[in-house]
Amino acid sequence: MVTPLNGHSFSLIAFGKNFLGESPNWYKKTIIGFLLVNPLLLFIPEYGPTIAGWVLVLEFIFTLAMALYCYPLQPGGLLALEAVILGLTNTETIYAEIVGGFPVILLLIFMVAGIYFMNNLLLFIFTKLLIKVRSKVRLSLLFCAVAAGLSAFLDALTVTAVVIAVAVGFYTIYTRTKEEQLAKSEDAAANEKELQDFRQFLRSLMMHAAVGTALGGVMTTVGEPQNLLIAERLDWTFVQFFVNMSFVTLPVFIVGLITCAVIESSGQFGYGGQIPPNVLEILKETDRERTEQMDARKKAELIVQALAAVFLVFALAFHLAAVGIVGLSVIVIQTAFNGVVEERKIGYAFHEALPFTALLCVFFVIVAVIHDQHLFAPISAYVLSLPIDMQAGMFYIANGLLSAISDNVFVATVYITEVENAFLAGEISRQQFDMLGVAINTGTNIPSVLTPNGQAAFLFLLTSSLAPLIRLSYSRMVWMALPYFVTMGITGWVCVTFEPSNFIELGSALGEYIGSLF
Repeated sequence: MVTPLNGHSFSLIAFGKNFLGESPNWYKKTIIGFLLVNPLLLFIPEYGPTIAGWVLVLEFIFTLAMALYCYPLQPGGLLALEAVILGLTNTETIYAEIVGGFPVILLLIFMVAGIYFMNNLLLFIFTKLLIKVRSKVRLSLLFCAVAAGLSAFLDALTVTAVVIAVAVGFYTIYTRTKEEQLAKSEDAAANEKELQDFRQFLRSLMMHAAVGTALGGVMTTVGEPQNLLIAERLDWTFVQFFVNMSFVTLPVFIVGLITCAVIESSGQFGYGGQIPPNVLEILKETDRERTEQMDARKKAELIVQALAAVFLVFALAFHLAAVGIVGLSVIVIQTAFNGVVEERKIGYAFHEALPFTALLCVFFVIVAVIHDQHLFAPISAYVLSLPIDMQAGMFYIANGLLSAISDNVFVATVYITEVENAFLAGEISRQQFDMLGVAINTGTNIPSVLTPNGQAAFLFLLTSSLAPLIRLSYSRMVWMALPYFVTMGITGWVCVTFEPSNFIELGSALGEYIGSLF
């Protein structure tokens, strides 16, 4: 049916084309199907809201998995709005979840923008690194280990923003130079193969670095947001936390690096790609040109960026302020001393992170549904009903699997609260409380590498502007993370299941001794 409107015509077909833009029709129909089915699930006797809640979680995961077809903010946002309308959660719970995650939101808004203004310094350093280190295995180990070391004291999202900025810089240099070369080349097949090889090379480095953020993030109280919460509930200092977790985290770290070397050497799971010779020459030539053109002002810019980086590490390591506030300080320092004073140039720095910030808030709506419908409560009750010697291993598995489909911060918060309540009620001993705390922390940080849902850093990478450039889809991330998930996950489970009471007693004594020195 066509109806005239101011001399023009429109129809339902036009609305259909506008809905979710250029997404495939099958994708649009799937989302509409989700929206139509969800209300019907509420009519299932007794378990309607619970079933609807779990289905909603799976539907949201689907939107993340199809991120290359449509940015998850829109379809995920529609599902979130419907959840509120159907009464699966309410705006008060959503607001509480967002407020609880506000430090992460501040980090995304300001820290990622702060890293943007360090692009020249990062490109300068990593280009030198890429040119000097010719072994792909050594380069991969370096990316993984450095990301782990930084994430132990900084935030995984900050480290991920750094490596994304570097990879985007490499890709931009290549594509700009390649446009000039294409005009002189007629071998389209060779050009396409070169581009695909370069994408594979960058994908592997990005995944090694992303896994590295998980390896380092699990070790300290500042590595991941939930770590600090767990440390507070267990009343552990920084040193106690590190030592008490070390019987799990250090073996997992070693196994993670071994896995990195093995999959790079074997070329399995999408790894092993080498940088094409022409791409390497382009990067070398760009580096030579930049070195030759380095005048006094450009050197001064690099010095300011280096000083800002030192301030960033110092401020985060000593917790001078919330991460987002530190990021804002880094923006002010770099823009003021490097002469970036136009609103347009400053605004572009926020381009990368703000869509993901909005997506994260939508994700908090899904977390609110999990909270209000108590979707994870039966699992907690079951594990606590098991014999004491089985609880730590089962908590590790349960937290790992749930973190892979949900958010590791939320899962850790739910289960450390459940365990703390059991301890305060006298249902478990202090030693068991400590052990379950270790299991919850490592369970939410290590197996959660399997999917982008599990860790904010992985989700940020999936939804970044880099992902479509290097063809890093949800399914490809899962496939590339699978060997890490298996080796690191099993290692963590074995360490948690093994009785580590001596380690915890040693950690507590060592932490108290070092604390007395200060």
